[in-house]
Amino acid sequence: MSGTASFRHASLALACAVSLTSGCATRAVDVRPAIVDPAEFQPWSCDRLQAEMDRVQQRAVELSWIVDERAGQHVVALGVGLMVFWPALLAMRPDGAESDELAALKGRFEALHEAARRNACPPPPAEMAPARAAAMPVLPGERMVYEERATARDPLRALNMTMTTLRRDEIEFVTDAVGVPTRWRQDLAGNVLEAPPGVVIWERLLRPGMALGDVLAGHLQISGDGQTRARVRGQVVAVGPQSIAGRAFDVAVIELYGDAPQGEGSTRLDGAMVVDRGSGLVLRLDLRSAQPLYQLQRRLVRVESAG
Repeated sequence: MSGTASFRHASLALACAVSLTSGCATRAVDVRPAIVDPAEFQPWSCDRLQAEMDRVQQRAVELSWIVDERAGQHVVALGVGLMVFWPALLAMRPDGAESDELAALKGRFEALHEAARRNACPPPPAEMAPARAAAMPVLPGERMVYEERATARDPLRALNMTMTTLRRDEIEFVTDAVGVPTRWRQDLAGNVLEAPPGVVIWERLLRPGMALGDVLAGHLQISGDGQTRARVRGQVVAVGPQSIAGRAFDVAVIELYGDAPQGEGSTRLDGAMVVDRGSGLVLRLDLRSAQPLYQLQRRLVRVESAG
């Protein structure tokens, strides 16, 4: 199935799902794409067109979660990787500046898609572009070794994350977080897509290109347990180059604060996260809470070369 056909098929399928759960009346059909001439992009190479489509779709996903966080709609399956399902976005009824931005994004995406069709561009490869892969601070086959513990009173234990695959929109690892080799996947901002059960993960919290002062919102939860989701916000309080474990990173330091479920109520949660802005690799994570599930100190201590 071609990329265009696949995109339309997925969009139509989700549109049907949305109509079943919320009714056709909930769709903001008045949010129409801004008109953009595909001829503007036709001189671009296929690689550049695809990179810009990825960027546009990523921003659309971010916008959808901003709207969802404010409205509390908890719309699911808005995107898989970098694929965006526009009917679900429209069902969220964005308005004002968000409606204008969504219209601009959708118009730009459609023009880029048409320019790629006219240029007979092949479907984008699953693998990360070689130039970007070469610039990554950690490479496939290398192992990131962390030290972690629940609190300062607890003994340290090792956590190993061995990078296995660099994809266009995600990174895959094998981790021993639960004592046996298990797959871990995350997007290039650092959000967790798949993890072994029982470990702390963060979804839709981090964004590409985080800048000083950016405010973030998302969730922490225990993988495999939807009942222990903690709502958190964060702010980027520092950015810049940093050498950790003998590797050079471009980091964002994020202060975290929020609430974790505890019994019939909730309890305060705070902490900090240090993330490489170019790859989404998490270099440090500190969580403090009266909820034991969200007590964690994790630090990258070394990177072991392949072989």
